[in-house]
Amino acid sequence: MTDPESGAGCCQVSDRFDAESRDWLDEAIRKVEADANRSADTHLHVFPLPASWDVDLYLKDESVHPTGSLKHRLARSLFLYALCNGWINATTTVVEASSGSTAVSEAYFARLLGLPFVAVMPRSTSREKVALIEFYGGRCHFVDRSDEVYAEARRLADESGGHYLDQFTYAERATDWRGNNNIAESIFEQLALERHPVPSWIVVGAGTGGTSATIGRYVRYQRHRTRVLVVDPESSAFFPSYVARSADVVTGGSSRIEGIGRPRVEPSFQPDVVDAMLSVPDAASIAAARWCSALTGLSVGGSTGTALWGALRQIARMRAEGEAGSVVTLLCDGGERYANTYYDDGWLAAQGIDIAPYSKTLEGFAETGAWVEPSGR
Repeated sequence: MTDPESGAGCCQVSDRFDAESRDWLDEAIRKVEADANRSADTHLHVFPLPASWDVDLYLKDESVHPTGSLKHRLARSLFLYALCNGWINATTTVVEASSGSTAVSEAYFARLLGLPFVAVMPRSTSREKVALIEFYGGRCHFVDRSDEVYAEARRLADESGGHYLDQFTYAERATDWRGNNNIAESIFEQLALERHPVPSWIVVGAGTGGTSATIGRYVRYQRHRTRVLVVDPESSAFFPSYVARSADVVTGGSSRIEGIGRPRVEPSFQPDVVDAMLSVPDAASIAAARWCSALTGLSVGGSTGTALWGALRQIARMRAEGEAGSVVTLLCDGGERYANTYYDDGWLAAQGIDIAPYSKTLEGFAETGAWVEPSGR
């Protein structure tokens, strides 16, 4: 016979269900999803190019999200992913390694859920971004070098019993690349009534690698012929890694173009869904950002300049080859976050950055549609 007291010979159950915790989780997910209903779609601006070129350029304006950047989408996805995996509860301290914009958006969602948030970032992060993180109730924890953020974020999370969101690992899997109102689906829906509704190219920067992974997978899943061009600033590991076909590339410096460029190849970067890559000098990124702001009246940041440089160069190639079509790139965040850096001539001089040759290339392109590489490139 079995002993009913000991349970020997009987089925054994270990039940961890907590109704109060599940109630909190349900409400947390509702709040995050409600934010998506209010703000997930963003404007698609037509960039001013001559109609006779038969190549159209669009800027997907991610700066209109509540926290002012493309990273709002990523932060929302990372929080949902962590909530649904049971990694975040009502008392969790949330920690992230970031160069700024992602942490701004994550601080927003942490405040929405009533959770403490700590952003680990390089000391060189713009003062404007630091102020925004603190505005949303986050705490900034600084390190001297960008490659120190990973270990420090994990250490702080472990010490506090919190959760390290780790955007650089989870960006490519936290977003549903098949659709569900992701950025790729939004782009194609907004282009539906344009003269070239299926873009020839979508141009994005490599930060976590999550955006290029989402778009690259989506166009394959939907069987579009759209190609994905990833632009990468100087001192970043993604471009040399792509050329060498090796994920082991590490660079010794930090990117001056905040939001994109990394000292190592992040786990979220998926090179097999990227059709081409372009390395862009920092001076070109800044020249393009300033030129775009002056031409369109839309104030844009440095990562937008990097992507725009790549998009315009690609359009010149399409024209040279007699190819009609459309190109889409992203307005990642607003230029007001960089008033003391990219839009400050004194800062440029201190950094040894001369944007004049790159501005000349852009002006020539606007006049002729042809692309002349700056001298020395």
